[in-house]
Amino acid sequence: MRIGVPKEIKVHEYRVGLVPGSVRDLVAQGHEVLVEHAAGAAIGFPDAAYLAAGATIAPDAASVFATAQLLVKVKEPQPVEWVRLRPNHILFTYLHLAPDPAQTRALMASGCTAIAYETVTDAQNGLPLLAPMSEVAGRMAVQVGATCLEKEKGGAGILLSGVPGVAPGRIVIIGGGVVGANAARIATGMRARVTVLDKNLRVLDALDREFNGGIATLYATTETITEAVLEADLVIGAVLVPGAAAPKLVSRALLRRMRPGSVLVDVAIDQGGCFETSRPTTHAEPTYVEEGVVHYCVTNMPGAVARTSAVALNNATLPFTQQIAGKGWLRACRENPHLARGLNVHDGQVLYPAVAEALGLPLTRLEDVLA
Repeated sequence: MRIGVPKEIKVHEYRVGLVPGSVRDLVAQGHEVLVEHAAGAAIGFPDAAYLAAGATIAPDAASVFATAQLLVKVKEPQPVEWVRLRPNHILFTYLHLAPDPAQTRALMASGCTAIAYETVTDAQNGLPLLAPMSEVAGRMAVQVGATCLEKEKGGAGILLSGVPGVAPGRIVIIGGGVVGANAARIATGMRARVTVLDKNLRVLDALDREFNGGIATLYATTETITEAVLEADLVIGAVLVPGAAAPKLVSRALLRRMRPGSVLVDVAIDQGGCFETSRPTTHAEPTYVEEGVVHYCVTNMPGAVARTSAVALNNATLPFTQQIAGKGWLRACRENPHLARGLNVHDGQVLYPAVAEALGLPLTRLEDVLA
């Protein structure tokens, strides 16, 4: 199969869909790989590395889209890329369609087959292609939150670790999944006081055991979220409903009651955000202040550590890329129901229930498409 890797064009996005090691394996299996010029150069993967791995270098994105059957990306296609998509394209990337009607309609209009990393599952009902970036984002959330708490960044001027004689900062993490657990690991390493809220008692029990009681765990209700948020210096939104828009758990009214200079880091912003006052930002302008509270709502947080993120993502996506390239999307999805869960759009139809529900669009049954 002809596989194309366009350069990512989202603001300050330096990750790349395939690193040279992945290209080498795909070429060895008989596939052609076309990589846009300088697609990985910003993170230490120059064109020469791709050539050595067996790829062909394309002069521009238009050449990649015109030639490739399977397009492997990192972030959702941008408007300039929408018009380049064709019915013969298989698009394999993060999509996050539930809060993005414009992109969804563009994919439908293109006729392409769009497989979303974030809804591919595994035998444990996990999200294996979302997990590596969730790990990165969870660890980064504490790092960026600590920076935002600095006075010159608009924060209250609090050092999360504290010092002898001064109490450490208080971090509240809403959601105890992959993002939340990784955030808790970094936060405890910084000696902050950590509280994690979740609705899954098994998740809370696992965290309590992992940290040997070193963090507080609370069952998430309106009351416990309110009390925890009002005491927090840093709140990390780590809520995930697979494929669906994130629930709004912190209202503007609650925000007004928080201490000025507190910080919100909304890792759920890709799915619309879990704070009422969240709106997408970029690495160019990552923060804004609303009701006296600093908001960090960057939609591609792992792009800031793009080399680590690209390699970690490839480790997870390569086996699925090999299945799609080797068998075609239809056979691969028929044989692997976990990959099939990644099918979000095909031939102008929405196949993922949470996306259809969020956007009020007709749902086509996945089973009917695969039949």
